[in-house]
Parts: sequence; C-alpha cells; structure tokens
Amino acid sequence: MNKLFKCISKSEIDEVPIWFMRQAGRYLPEFRKIRQQNPDFIKLCLNPNLVKIITLQPIKRFKLDATIIFSDILMIPYGLGQNVRFEKGIGPKLEKLNLENTLKTSKENFEKKLTPVYEGLKKVKEETKGTSLIGFVGAPWTLLVYMLNEKSPKKDFTPDKILSDEIKVKRLMDKIIDATFIHINKQVSAGANVIQIFDSWAELIPDNKFDKYCLEPTKKIVDYVKSLKVPVICFPKGIGVNYEKFCLTVKPDCISIDYNIDPNWIIKKSNGIAIQGGMDPKILLEDNKKIEYAVKKYLKTFSGYPYIFNLGHGVLPATKPEKIEFVIKTIRQDR
Repeated sequence: MNKLFKCISKSEIDEVPIWFMRQAGRYLPEFRKIRQQNPDFIKLCLNPNLVKIITLQPIKRFKLDATIIFSDILMIPYGLGQNVRFEKGIGPKLEKLNLENTLKTSKENFEKKLTPVYEGLKKVKEETKGTSLIGFVGAPWTLLVYMLNEKSPKKDFTPDKILSDEIKVKRLMDKIIDATFIHINKQVSAGANVIQIFDSWAELIPDNKFDKYCLEPTKKIVDYVKSLKVPVICFPKGIGVNYEKFCLTVKPDCISIDYNIDPNWIIKKSNGIAIQGGMDPKILLEDNKKIEYAVKKYLKTFSGYPYIFNLGHGVLPATKPEKIEFVIKTIRQDR
C-alpha cells in the first residue's frame, strides 16, 4: 500500500504524501517545448505517447507520491460531440451546444472518441506500477457551466444565464452524469487507482440551488467511484462554509481544500475525512523563507491528521521548478 492510500485509508498518518495539481504543466520547460510543437491542446490530450511523456515529466524531476494523468476535464464535452478549442490568453472555447445531438451520443461513440485518453493511461501505468495513478473528471456542475456557457465563466457570467430552462438543464445534467460514469470506469480499467473530481466553478452555484447542482450530482459520482473500490478525492473549489455540508453529505474519501479555507476550521468540519491541499499557489512565487513558513504551518496544523500536501489550486505557470523541489525537501526534512 503506497503513501496516498495509507493516508486516505487512515492506516498511516505519520508520513505526508505529496503531489501537486497541474504538476505536469506550463511551469516545466520540458512541457513548454512539447506544447510549442503541439498548438492544438485537445489533440495533445489525445496523443497517448505524448500524454505518457508529459505525465511522467514531474515524476522524473521530483520525488512525488502520486502521478496524475495529463488530460483535461473538457474531454467529456468533447466526447459528447461538443468541439473544444483553447485560445491563448483566453482559455477554452466550446462550440454552440446542440443538445439533441449531445443526448443522442452513444456509449460506444463516446468511448471511441476518448480511447486515446485510456491508451495514455495504460502507458503511464506501465511505468508507475505500485504507486498512485490519479484519473480525474470535472464535476457535473462545472461541466454543465462550460457546455452551456461555451467558455470559461471567469468573466461576464451569472447562473441565470444557463439555468433559466430547467428542463434543458436537467436533461444535459443527466447525460453528463452518465458520461462521467463511463469516463471514470474506463480510466479505472486502464489503470487509474484514485479518482479526483474537480468542481472548479462550484462557487458560482446560487445558495438556494447548492444541494441540487453540487451535492446531489457529485454524490452520485462519488458513490459510483466507491462502487469500483477506488478512493475518491473531491475538490469543490470556492464553496466556503459549505465544505462542512459537502463532507457530511457527499462523503468522499478525501476532501481537497482551496486556499481560502482555514486549515484549523476544516479539521473540525471534515467529519474525519482525509484532507488535501490548501496552500496558495502564489506562495510558490515568493522567496524560500516565506515558502518554508507556509509549508510548515500546514504541516503543523495537520500533524496527527490524515493529510496530503498539495496546493489550494494548480501550480501557476510562473512557478520555478526549483520551488517545487524546495517544498518537497522541506516536507521530507520535517518528518
């Protein structure tokens, strides 16, 4: 049993496992080189050989305790027939949703379009036997937002923009959940032995609809992952005090916290669930003294509690690789 499993199962809490969201990404010069040669991000995610290389880049550089497959949460909309492209400086752009065509997407066609993702996972698994290989999906709400808004909701977005037609929303949500089951099952079959659910835009859910669009659909996904006998980590970013309700209702094996969450508070509210993350990615842009202070603060707070060290969001592109190395060294020396 490796460090991540030991922590999540609470069988061993003396050692703190380490991995980073977006650990395979733009802050690594070796990744940037590949990215320059492959401008189409979706095609890059569908290239099993390059997926293997990119996924393993941070593993070769750092002593990490988990590998996360290089992919994207928007592979599900792509698999459902909604074309996705990424524009530099803007982010993802999705074509106008044809709901009827999306709803008609068969399991076979969905799997066929995403087969390269699973082939990439198999290739990575061959190199990482005996360690944690994390597969992931977007939470139903976050995927719903992207598919109906057709772009990132970072600017000029209000929930009313996509929630006015409740029948349309329900039909699409149900299809997203079914597709997510398929995508998770195929990732696990290909070698993923942990699944993380990213609800990147959970903070946008109106308070009176939080149960309907966050708790209920995410619990369905969590229960499905548990039925596969695979640990599941949830990251409902930005939900604030609703983390308590989330832990009590959804009951994932591990809860990943964002950088706005007070570590002392979440220990009391997590219902005994293992906790992951929390540190602000911007801290990695500071000098080593400030980084060391922040890292040790988290380690001290979670001492004696099942805790996985990670960030409160993904590694920023401006992060220097040696800062990741410094964090790992600080944690290992502290234990």
